[in-house]
Amino acid sequence: MTTQYWLVKSEPEAYGWADLVRDGRTAWTGVRNYQARIHLNAMQRGDRVMFYESVTTKAVVGLTEVTKTAFPDTTADEPGWVAVELKALTPLARPVTLAEIKADASLAKVALLRQSRLSVMPLARAEFERIVKLGG
Repeated sequence: MTTQYWLVKSEPEAYGWADLVRDGRTAWTGVRNYQARIHLNAMQRGDRVMFYESVTTKAVVGLTEVTKTAFPDTTADEPGWVAVELKALTPLARPVTLAEIKADASLAKVALLRQSRLSVMPLARAEFERIVKLGG
C-alpha cells in the first residue's frame, strides 16, 4: 500500500501541537464536515499527516502518523462520524506559515489555499515534501 499524505488543522487553544506531543497520540475527533469525513475514512495506517495550528499560529508545526484507521467518533451525537488515531512524530525545525505557503509557487494548488475552512485535507507527496523542506 502506498503512503498517502494529509494535513489536519486544529485551533491551538482547543488542541495544539504541544498537547499532541504531551499525549503522544490522540483520537482525532470532532470533525463535522462531510468532505473531511471522506478524507478521514480514506486515511490508512502509516500515512503521514502534517499538523497545522490555525487561527493564531497559522502554520504547519509538526508531523504525525496515522496509527489507527477510521472508527466511530465517540464525541458525535449522530452515527457516521469517524475519527482516526494520530501519533506525534516530530516538530518541524521551524513552523511553515500560511504566508510562506501562499508565497511558494510550487504550493499554489495545495488544498489549504483552496479550501481554507476544511479541517482534514489531502496533500500531494511533492507538496508534503516541499513543506517539510521549508520547515528545515
